[in-house]
Amino acid sequence: MYYSTTYSSPICKITLACDGKNLVGLWMEGQKYFGNTVPEKMTEKDDLPVFIETKKWLDRYFAGEKPAIYELPLKPIGGGFRQEVWSILCDIPYGEVTTYGAIANKIAVRTSKKSMSSQAVGGAVGHNPISIIIPCHRVVGSNGSLTGYAGGVETKIKLLEHEGVDTSRLFVPQKGTAL
Repeated sequence: MYYSTTYSSPICKITLACDGKNLVGLWMEGQKYFGNTVPEKMTEKDDLPVFIETKKWLDRYFAGEKPAIYELPLKPIGGGFRQEVWSILCDIPYGEVTTYGAIANKIAVRTSKKSMSSQAVGGAVGHNPISIIIPCHRVVGSNGSLTGYAGGVETKIKLLEHEGVDTSRLFVPQKGTAL
């Protein structure tokens, strides 16, 4: 059984989802792929310990603190490749960015492959079911482009600026440009 609750953040309304013990989803209002990883209907239940802890974590994050990702019991639902990408996202420090290509290179090294597709990484990043906490907003194109963020590019910019990232060197690409 899966449960949900909502959280009012400074940037938008957020829906949280859990399996009773572990956080399985965090989606911003209007986000692409909203709730698509949860395999069944969710029941609203605000008082579960995982929701209470996640809301405290988010309060701290939006207050400018740097809470550790590993303070929360996370269990994102997805296949092996996506899990690998999401694990790497968790290692991106607060206030820093990396590129899709850098993540692809890390996976290639870990799997002893010659190379890995940045586009495949982009697909996994875009389907991250626990936004903000698993910091997919910290990934940009190799040229500094702010490519597709499921919560919207404007939200991505707000989150990066909140973390102190200098966004003046980043840009929104014209349609049709790649990672």
